[in-house]
Amino acid sequence: MVKQWKGFLKSWFLYTELVRKGIRLKYRRSYLGILWSLVEPILTTCVLVIVFGTLFNNKAPDYPVYIISGRLLYSFFSQTTKQTCKSIRKNASMIKKVYVPKYMYPLADVSFHFIIFAISLIALIPVMIFCRVAPTGYIWQVFPAMLCIFGATLGISMFLATVNVFFRDIEYLWNVISMLIMYMCAIFYYPDRLLNSGYAWVLKLNPIYCSINIFRGGMLGYMAPAWDYIYAAAFAVLAVIIGTLFFKKNQDKFILHI
Repeated sequence: MVKQWKGFLKSWFLYTELVRKGIRLKYRRSYLGILWSLVEPILTTCVLVIVFGTLFNNKAPDYPVYIISGRLLYSFFSQTTKQTCKSIRKNASMIKKVYVPKYMYPLADVSFHFIIFAISLIALIPVMIFCRVAPTGYIWQVFPAMLCIFGATLGISMFLATVNVFFRDIEYLWNVISMLIMYMCAIFYYPDRLLNSGYAWVLKLNPIYCSINIFRGGMLGYMAPAWDYIYAAAFAVLAVIIGTLFFKKNQDKFILHI
């Protein structure tokens, strides 16, 4: 462990450059640049509120805050895993020419997406003001939720980046899986009926929903269940361990397949 940490510190400059490069490329040729991270979730929330608010007859004054909170966390998870899935293959030319710790590529991808996600949280402020939702003493729950979603995303991304080297159809398969996860995250509907039915496991065993519910608790002023904390944290830790070990076990084979 100490050896790996020293190796990471030696590659710190490369890591920061990869993160900066990712941010620059994401907003290349965009007039709004990083401001799009604030505009896009607000516009999407407006559409979701109009469509699903009408469809499900949701007239709660804090419904827009409920939607944007779930959407921001899910978007970070979904977009990051989809992009990081290709992190090894898209850097194949660099990997073949120069020795660089290969885990740097998926780690940098997850990191720069997380930075953009953190900036996009500013979009919550105008929505909360519009809905007259004030911060409460439960706001601290935002931070463990962000840690859990980061850990889950990093672990899954490391696993997907490895599998994608050998089985390239995983990109398309993961697109379908991530869409199914979205519907199991209660982003635009209230989960009460589902939690009180025989299908409660659909939400309770979804670590992304658990992280979202913890985050919403911080924004809307309620305490998330202990199960959400335990399950989301345990999944994040296990995901990082399994994803990292799987990546490390197969990284020496990458050069033969990229």
